[in-house]
Amino acid sequence: MLKCFAISLLAVAALAQQPAAPQASAPKTAAQESASKARKLNRAELDAYLAHPDQILLIDVRRPDEIASIGGFAVYLSIQIKDLKDRLNSIPRDRTIITVSNHAARAAVAADLLADNGFKVAGAVGAQLYEAEGGTLLKIAPPKPAVQPVATPAPAKGN
Repeated sequence: MLKCFAISLLAVAALAQQPAAPQASAPKTAAQESASKARKLNRAELDAYLAHPDQILLIDVRRPDEIASIGGFAVYLSIQIKDLKDRLNSIPRDRTIITVSNHAARAAVAADLLADNGFKVAGAVGAQLYEAEGGTLLKIAPPKPAVQPVATPAPAKGN
């Protein structure tokens, strides 16, 4: 009986040392699937970068209506996230880049894309998060589209 008990105890100990069998995992959330390498900057970190405007470039990847309704920063390059890959050649490489979106999710994706293409990226910031931490955003009205005047023919003069 004692021998059976000892064998049972050894079996239990051996099972305890084995890794647990994989269980069905819950579906990943969008945030887990799109894990970014980009650092998410807080207000103090962004303010420190903004103190040296000649060394940084803010790239805001939001739509113009988002920038107008939520607010943004005084100087930035506006390239929507959907257009960023096609516009890499127009982005200066001599400055440290900080990407901007509302909550830093799109900005993080943009930061990863830029870093993967050789740009020096400090991180990503969410404009609404910045404001929630006490930062001030500027309300910037998007420029009105330039409308070219349509040439109207001169009225015909009667003979």
